[in-house]
Amino acid sequence: MTRASIDLTPALDQIASEMDRQFDLLLRVPDDSRRTLFQAMRHAAIGGGKRMRPLLTVATAEMFNVDRQRALRVATAVECIHVYSLIHDDLPAMDDDDLRRGKPTVHKAFDEATAVLAGDALHALAFEILADEETSPDPFVRSELVFELARASGPSGMAGGQMMDLAAAHDSFDLSAVTRLQQLKTGALIGVSVESGAILGRIPPEGRMGLRGYARDIGLAFQIADDILDVEGDADVAGKALNKDMAAGKATFLSLLGLDRAREQAGLLVDQAVRHLRGFGHEADLLRAVARYVVERDR
Repeated sequence: MTRASIDLTPALDQIASEMDRQFDLLLRVPDDSRRTLFQAMRHAAIGGGKRMRPLLTVATAEMFNVDRQRALRVATAVECIHVYSLIHDDLPAMDDDDLRRGKPTVHKAFDEATAVLAGDALHALAFEILADEETSPDPFVRSELVFELARASGPSGMAGGQMMDLAAAHDSFDLSAVTRLQQLKTGALIGVSVESGAILGRIPPEGRMGLRGYARDIGLAFQIADDILDVEGDADVAGKALNKDMAAGKATFLSLLGLDRAREQAGLLVDQAVRHLRGFGHEADLLRAVARYVVERDR
């Protein structure tokens, strides 16, 4: 086990437990005909996953002395978007996966219609959480949180990246196009995870430049590591099918750069991400550890 992984274990365990508790409270199963919808949402949202995005939100918020419970609410909203995207990505019309986080995907455990609705409902729940006064008493903070998460998850962010990913199955993508795809599909949500913590801390946009650079670099490093794990990883540890991009003939960082250059680039991105935090002291140590974790993880 790597040093970064050892250092992060307590934080990762804590945020995983807190996220499960948040979703358990938010997704109590009603005694009516909506029961299956809530069960499907719980199936996707509770248990498993790295919870890296929530950890980034909480770690950034705590740098600016934000109450942890408020930070957890925002982290839960970001995770709602992430989980909804996984549910929809796994559908037969998209990536057609049977396994996610070590258990059957939602459309396998339930059915396709329920999976679509579960994803839709988690998407809506994210913005319900952010708009609630419990998240922040400041309406301007709530409004900016909603705006940034909407932008990161829509056509200029995650959904746009997913569309590019679908096109990659039949179009030839060069390194620039793959980088743009991953900046949208993966990087946008990682970026808003970090930025949301700063928004909660009432840090103005001009004060977030270093954090944005940090998030941009770890987002790309995370995806390069994913590409490597897709070829070298263990499906049982990953909790999902591997080698799918290669089988689909999609260009990836690994196929374009080769293994050695891909590893080197991921390391350079992590070093650059850490340098973006040079204006912070020990309060940013957790973010520095996360940067190293993204390339040292095994899932």
